[in-house]
Amino acid sequence: MMIINNYIEYKNLEGKVIGTSAWHTIDQEQIDRFAAATLDYQWIHVDKEKAEREGPFKTTIAHGYLTLSMIPYLWKQIAEVRNVKMEINYGIENLKFGQAVPVDSDVKLQATIKSVTDLRGTVKVVVEAKLLIRDYEKPAYVGDVIFLYHFLS
Repeated sequence: MMIINNYIEYKNLEGKVIGTSAWHTIDQEQIDRFAAATLDYQWIHVDKEKAEREGPFKTTIAHGYLTLSMIPYLWKQIAEVRNVKMEINYGIENLKFGQAVPVDSDVKLQATIKSVTDLRGTVKVVVEAKLLIRDYEKPAYVGDVIFLYHFLS
């Protein structure tokens, strides 16, 4: 795990792949809980029999937004940002879904620091987030996640 203590340490990582998280299996229980939380019960996610019979993937798949919602959990396995009084998830830009995530797939996040900017005391960090799927060539998605940090002085 990468430990980052301040703006300068972050800036020194600019342009570098800083790591990947551990593998995480997305099972049907997690998909069903996400469906309940978001009220998104589309059959391709929750109806195993219909998905096997009629779906293009012959199984259920994870919601795209479920895979995105895992970014904070997986990111914390890659980097520990210390000496922060506040961290804000600021946005996601240029995101493209490239591959569906079938149920029981293992996924992991790969993070590259694209840019680090000091905005008069607020540090803006753009991280290229790529969700890899075990045994698949194409990632589930690639996009730029933006964090804002207020470091302790």
